[in-house]
Order: sequence, then C-alpha cells, then structure tokens
Amino acid sequence: MFGRIVQTALLAGLLAGLFAWGAHMVKTTPLIVAAEVYENAPAQGGAGQSHGGAGHGHDAAKPDAGREKPAAPEAKAWEPEDGLERNLYTLLADVIAGIGFSFMLTGAIVLSGREVDTFKGAVWGLAGFAALYVAPSLGLAPELPGMQAAALTARQAWWLLAATGTALGLGLAVFASNRLLKVAGGLLILLPHVIGAPKHPLEPGQVPAELAAEFAVATLVVTGLFWLVLGGLTGYLYRRFERS
Repeated sequence: MFGRIVQTALLAGLLAGLFAWGAHMVKTTPLIVAAEVYENAPAQGGAGQSHGGAGHGHDAAKPDAGREKPAAPEAKAWEPEDGLERNLYTLLADVIAGIGFSFMLTGAIVLSGREVDTFKGAVWGLAGFAALYVAPSLGLAPELPGMQAAALTARQAWWLLAATGTALGLGLAVFASNRLLKVAGGLLILLPHVIGAPKHPLEPGQVPAELAAEFAVATLVVTGLFWLVLGGLTGYLYRRFERS
C-alpha cells in the first residue's frame, strides 16, 4: 500500500508539475515579468526641485538646500537571473508543488476508502482546487509584483483558515452521514468569509488594473487545469498500480 501511494504521488506530481510549468511559461510568467517593470520603475516627480528664482533668499546660495538626501540603498534580496536560470527555478518549484499536492490528494483518497479512477480522481482534483485556490481567492486575489497587499502574516493565517475550513467542510458535506455534520461542514466553508480576509487601504498602485485582471484570470484557469490534470493522473495511476 505504501509503495503504491509513493509511486502514484511521485509520478502524478511530476507530470502535473511539468504541465503547470508549461502553462506558467505561456500565460502567467510573461505577466509577472511585465509587472516587475512597474515595480522596479523609479519614482517620478519633481521632489527636491526649487520653484523659486535663482539667488532669491539665503537658501539659494546652497546647492543642497531644500533637497532631501537620498536614502541609503537597501540590500537587494537574491533572485534568479532572468532567462534560463529563472525558468529552471520555476520548473523546480512547480514539480515540488505538484508532488506535494499529489501526496495530499492520494492520502485523502486512501483515507476516504473510496474506489477511484481517472474521472473520480479529476473530481477529487477539483475539490482540491476549490479548497486550496478558489475559497482563499474569494478573499485574497492573486497578486502581481508591485501590487498592494495586507500584512503577510495576516494573509497567511487567513489563507490557512480558508483552505482548512473548506477542505474539512467539503469532507463533511460529502462523506458524513449525519445531517447535522453536513450542516457543520457548510458552516466551516462559510466561516472564513464571515470573519473576512485582511484588508489594506485602497491607494493608487503601480500595476495597471488591466494587467492585474488578466493575471487573475490566467491564474484561475492555469491552476484549475493543474488540479484537473493532477486529480485525473492520481486516480488513473492509483488504480493502475493496484494491478501491478
């Protein structure tokens, strides 16, 4: 049994991760690169420029008068170089994520005790998509570099609450035989949204709204397809390895 789980998770996760990487290269990575142009753009404006005539007043004789001294540059965090290095790190991240999610999905299937095939596996994948992406995205939309966001700790805590509540709620709603437990499952799904995701003050941002909207749609489609592929492969391989 353990070997069957490991074989299924590794192979399904690897193949789904490769699929996700290809989709990211085509759809989402170009949008991230475009957003980084806005994130790294120098601040515009005439800060520090004197609007008075030359020689007017005591400060005019001082070249630095009325000007703020530039802040010391912050140490830039390491990031992979654009091109091949960046693409390889993206590939590594997608494959590792695919394998990790496949282990979670395979474990959930085993714990349920239900028979599974390609179609049923795809349904399991869509449940994972709902729990780990759709539900959290209702409160925290996908973000591009340079977009405003609430504090990272608060976002992580709410994401975990939304994902866990949705996963447990779906499990109770589908598998529980007691009606009260099914109702409790529905309440668990709703709870994070009743509490509300962390917010931040709305201010003009650097990233164009059109780019952010395109990224949100592309991420939704790519992630949904990834979970559909992952679930179908997991169901197919888990059933196939039973026969071997």
